Amino acid sequence: MREFFLTLLIGIVAGILDVLPMIKMKLDKYSIASAFVFYLILPFVIFNLNLYGIVWWMKGGMIGFGLALPVIILVAREDKKSMVPMVVMSIILGTVISTAGYYLI
Repeated sequence: MREFFLTLLIGIVAGILDVLPMIKMKLDKYSIASAFVFYLILPFVIFNLNLYGIVWWMKGGMIGFGLALPVIILVAREDKKSMVPMVVMSIILGTVISTAGYYLI
């Protein structure tokens, strides 16, 4: 039960870190909610997926980018300049989630 709540806490913190710039830029509430839910769920996937011996710190960035890629492609159709920040945030926050999980869980 402790692992579940720590994973949930890591997801909440990652979601807040991603959503804060979006709120500052005054994006619509659906985009903000979608990003928050993505990062809320992402730690559960990262911590429970085994990627063929990939080191723990690289696993989070790879999974974060891989799962965000369909959304990045959809957003790129409408707003090309948002693509790079989304790629960077998915890799960085995925790595941060993986690191937090390694040290806390």
